[in-house]
Amino acid sequence: MNKISAYILTYNEAEKIEPAIRSVLWADEIVVVDSYSTDGTADIAERLGARVVQIPFTGFGDLRNQAMAACTFDWIFSLDADERCTAEARDEIRAVLQSEAPEDAYYVPRKNFFMGRWIRHSGYYPDYRQPQLFRKGVLSFAPDPVHESFTLNTGKIGYLSSDIWQIPFKDFEQIIEKANRYSSLGAEKMAKSGRRGGMFKALTHGLWAFLHHYVIKMGVLDGWAGFVIAFGNFEGTFYKYAKLHEMQSDFRPPGSEHL
Repeated sequence: MNKISAYILTYNEAEKIEPAIRSVLWADEIVVVDSYSTDGTADIAERLGARVVQIPFTGFGDLRNQAMAACTFDWIFSLDADERCTAEARDEIRAVLQSEAPEDAYYVPRKNFFMGRWIRHSGYYPDYRQPQLFRKGVLSFAPDPVHESFTLNTGKIGYLSSDIWQIPFKDFEQIIEKANRYSSLGAEKMAKSGRRGGMFKALTHGLWAFLHHYVIKMGVLDGWAGFVIAFGNFEGTFYKYAKLHEMQSDFRPPGSEHL
């Protein structure tokens, strides 16, 4: 059977890293790509047998490229710290590695657990983020700060049928923290591509993000969890465009002559 490396990206994930690592102990190698956590994440990972590689964070695209380069074996499984590989997904991955002519990359369905329930709508299922199982060398990522795009350098992409789990937020505070961080990274990405911000754009794009998740993606069927997901997307999108507007405007405080 082909050997496989599993890599996990981390930054201050002490509360999440142990169950993530334990879910991929079946892999031939576990590489934790850390960006100098200060909460003991790296120590926990090493205690569980993972190899820790420290890489400064300049964006998720660059981080993923360096994570793949740090992996030893011909197949790679990508897992985030808030994800868990299920036994069913493990068995399906092993079957792929044993098959005679597997595809070169695979999307893996993710099932999200939030506010005490499995999210079945809201655009959160099957939630194919990017290929998470692939041969080393077939994928490369653009150096985007966030929502990194990828290029399939060779071969074809298939789909696995067995879910992995994602527990994206411990509490509401983490939702706010993620919206703040990702909106800043998103504003940076748009600025580099020459996009323009604006408060009207912030409002209209934010409202569209809410309606997209709550109505079009039927988040209303996910109860209050669906509403919170949609509202979180409104906030993240609104502040992404608002922060871009702030970056492109002259918001300096008044001079001493106005005192």
